[in-house]
Amino acid sequence: MPLKNNMAKNQDSLFRQWNMLRLLPRYPQKVTVQNINSHLRSEGFEVTERTVQRDLMEMSAIFPLQCDDREKPYGWSWQRDAASFDLPGLTVSEALTLAMVEKYLGNLLPTPMLEQMQGFFKAARHRLDTEPKPHRGRAWLDKVHVVVPTQPLLPPKDDPEVQRVVSEALLKELQVRVSYRRRDQSKPTEYRIHPLAMVQRGSMLYICCRFSDYEDVRTLALHRISSATLLDERAEYPLGFSLEKTVDLGIWSFGEGNMIQLEAIFLPQSGSHLYETPLSKDQVILELADGKLRVTATVADTPQLQWWLLGFGANVNVVAPSQLREAIGEAARSMAELYLR
Repeated sequence: MPLKNNMAKNQDSLFRQWNMLRLLPRYPQKVTVQNINSHLRSEGFEVTERTVQRDLMEMSAIFPLQCDDREKPYGWSWQRDAASFDLPGLTVSEALTLAMVEKYLGNLLPTPMLEQMQGFFKAARHRLDTEPKPHRGRAWLDKVHVVVPTQPLLPPKDDPEVQRVVSEALLKELQVRVSYRRRDQSKPTEYRIHPLAMVQRGSMLYICCRFSDYEDVRTLALHRISSATLLDERAEYPLGFSLEKTVDLGIWSFGEGNMIQLEAIFLPQSGSHLYETPLSKDQVILELADGKLRVTATVADTPQLQWWLLGFGANVNVVAPSQLREAIGEAARSMAELYLR
């Protein structure tokens, strides 16, 4: 009986300590002994704060843990660069998924969550680097890539601290005080904003927000924010706000939310791709007698649409709406004057 009792006691201690390790956040976040003890008791572990403190001290000799004792109550956490702790080990599929998340979605994850994920990303890289030969799983990262269908541009320099504060505010739905310099300004202006959404457009990150107590929705380029301070006030969302709707209306292509009925005639070699990648769900393509393609579609009226059409040069003739046709024609005349001088 004593042997069985000891085994049960050791098993209970193992489960308790395993749960404690999973509770610890990654630095700079931290959790107190009191919070850990409260969580353990809610999970059915009969344990005292003194036992929790002793367990943490013992485990810190084995695992990369640290205690922030600069002020009370003290806080415990994993070291910033510590590998993730979890069981069982990562499979190749899981490691590949994490590696691709880090590579392609890192900018869109809230910074606090991204910091928490660093251990998993590190474990994923280690798992792929130590994969037995041939390294088919590791090689997958060299076989896939995302390419934007526009001229590639180097990303602007975002302030990591600004991105951390803004993403934390977005996650917690809190207001932020920012210093923002518009492109035509030499000095920044201070605003109180309600962050509503974050959008990556090409290589740039934009914040969708409200200013102070105004109801209209604005966009700010993240790299133009020089400082950001998290506030205690709750961020208030406009009635009926939908990020997906702003995308559909072309707000992120610098439009004003207006939809138009586009009608354009393409040469076959320029318009045939629209059979496979339509402009809209209601797009209709009519093949004319001379082989040209008459395309009609409901699209957002944006500068991006104009840039796209201008990129086809003489291979497209915009028929309607008249305002868009005139804008394209004026741009073409200006270009002709520039190059014929």
